[in-house]
Amino acid sequence: MQEADSPSLLPDQQPVEIPAPPPRPFIVSVFLGPDGLRAGWRFALYLGMFLLLSAVLGALAKVAHPKTFPLMWRLLIGECVALTSALIPAVVMGKIEGRRFFEYGLPLQSAFGRLFWAGAAWGLAGLTLLLGIMRGAGVFYFGHVVLHGPRVIKFAVFYVVLFLIVAFFEEFWVRGYSLFTLTKGMGFWPAAVLLSLAFGAIHLGNKNEAITGAAAAAAIGFFLCLTLRRTGTLWFAVGFHAAWDWGETYLYSVPDSGLSMPGQLTQPSFQGKDWLTGGSVGPEGSVFVFVVVAILALIFHRLYREAKYLV
Repeated sequence: MQEADSPSLLPDQQPVEIPAPPPRPFIVSVFLGPDGLRAGWRFALYLGMFLLLSAVLGALAKVAHPKTFPLMWRLLIGECVALTSALIPAVVMGKIEGRRFFEYGLPLQSAFGRLFWAGAAWGLAGLTLLLGIMRGAGVFYFGHVVLHGPRVIKFAVFYVVLFLIVAFFEEFWVRGYSLFTLTKGMGFWPAAVLLSLAFGAIHLGNKNEAITGAAAAAAIGFFLCLTLRRTGTLWFAVGFHAAWDWGETYLYSVPDSGLSMPGQLTQPSFQGKDWLTGGSVGPEGSVFVFVVVAILALIFHRLYREAKYLV
């Protein structure tokens, strides 16, 4: 038996060839990619809004509080301005990109949860290890308690609030929206290296900062990128950052990136070469900080093996 011929297609059933869309003009392709505005331009737009907003709010803050305000309160107000200037542009960019704000590294369901407290424990442990190594080398001495009475609680709470704001600002500004967006354009690790170097360079603007301290900030920043990659959120990094700064400024009362604050709990002392003690920078300027960061990174790599930050 012969097979039946397949039915022929009617004229209106013939396959239609869809012409390829015309290529975009070069100038358009510079700004637009497959997903809309290219990552580099989105980052530039975010950074521009941040700089504009921080300038405006900073000017208003200077009018509201004169230089006669205590340093502690001026620093707190300045960090609130910086945090606001980092968050509002991210909300705007989220609307433009069709994303929720919490996609940029701070999921609400994880707020102040297990990862945050784990990060805080790591931050205090890392700083204690650093100072312990310096004590063993004979270049640092913990000293004795000099703060008493209600002032112990008052300053402890103040610095908890201050350094939570500092941690939220610096982590979100550098490793929140910025890292998320640049990862879209160049991949996670190249973006992490770039932003960590920038994070270190920014610290050179601090009073009494030095190259070693800036390099240490970059190294710590890169470690915090690793924690983001392996935990999937910034909550560990926020806890680590806040606890490290609180431990430096209040608990152990040492300079933090070149800045010494009032209301310190103890009266420590340093003795030795600046490259060992950190000099005016504080412990972050000591070469021992690189040893500690390497130890922390190795332990963290062993404990948190799975990459959960997938953009």
